[in-house]
Amino acid sequence: MSVQMGDMLPYGNFLVMGQDGPESVDVTSFFANKTVLMFAVPGAFTPTCSARHLPGYVSNYQAFKDKGVDDVVCLSVNDVFVMDAWGKAHHADSIVMAADNLAQFTQALGLEIDIATAQMGLRSRRYAMLVENGVIQHLWLEEPGEFGISSAEQVLSQL
Repeated sequence: MSVQMGDMLPYGNFLVMGQDGPESVDVTSFFANKTVLMFAVPGAFTPTCSARHLPGYVSNYQAFKDKGVDDVVCLSVNDVFVMDAWGKAHHADSIVMAADNLAQFTQALGLEIDIATAQMGLRSRRYAMLVENGVIQHLWLEEPGEFGISSAEQVLSQL
């Protein structure tokens, strides 16, 4: 069962690249007392994620800030080194590039998918969610293989 609007985010963590290497980020602490827009992709450096999903959030970052979003997080079931390199390749300096390397947070959300057809294994479904003080206010969940409702432009139009 997946999370729904109105649910508190489950306990968990993700990794980000810090100044001295990988750092673990506690979800409860990170999402406390602020508004966060988190979007998830099935994989870094994959076609739709690289051509459309991440670039949309990079180019619309300031518009999200203007709407009251404190942080924008890109989450993927990849290792922290891949997420860091992908962020750098797309000039996503303002986006928190979050690695859920073991898919534990993704599974706690109930938003995992096994992409066996592409030999990718267990990954995150594509979505965006607006979280205020740890509570999911909006969830834009894509059907497998789809891209549209979780795009930066679509989410921005609904804020």
